[in-house]
Amino acid sequence: MITKSQEEYLKTMYILKIQNKTIRVTDIAQKMKCTKPSVNKAIHILKNNNLINYETYGTIELTEEGEKLAKKIIEAYDIIYIFLKEVLNVEEEKAKSEAEKIKTAINDETLNKLARYVHEVLGLSSLNCDYDINNERCRKCERITSRTKIINKERK
Repeated sequence: MITKSQEEYLKTMYILKIQNKTIRVTDIAQKMKCTKPSVNKAIHILKNNNLINYETYGTIELTEEGEKLAKKIIEAYDIIYIFLKEVLNVEEEKAKSEAEKIKTAINDETLNKLARYVHEVLGLSSLNCDYDINNERCRKCERITSRTKIINKERK
């Protein structure tokens, strides 16, 4: 198990991978507004947890397990943020801040139920695929369904 701080490093690394294709200590420090020694400390912890591969002064690569966990962290935040902003009408900045706090305290079972509720209320899909935050296939299924509905609305 990793800490909230280490989750943030992992999430940042995943985002940098998507944006830049490479992940470097300097880029992480700049994006997170922290020092390189702080990044190096986190890197060694994440490496020891088999979430990243890294050789000193080289680029950082997420392992399959690390990428899966980073996606899960982002997904959890998104579900909670959408619930706060779209369902409860919480102001955007407050919803972002609260979503960060809540995602670290909520368990997967509760998060899955919240996801089903959010998707039902927003009419994105029925989530008949037994949505599970730990099941990549169901998330892809949901995203495809959501994207299709958005495209169809835009065409009308």
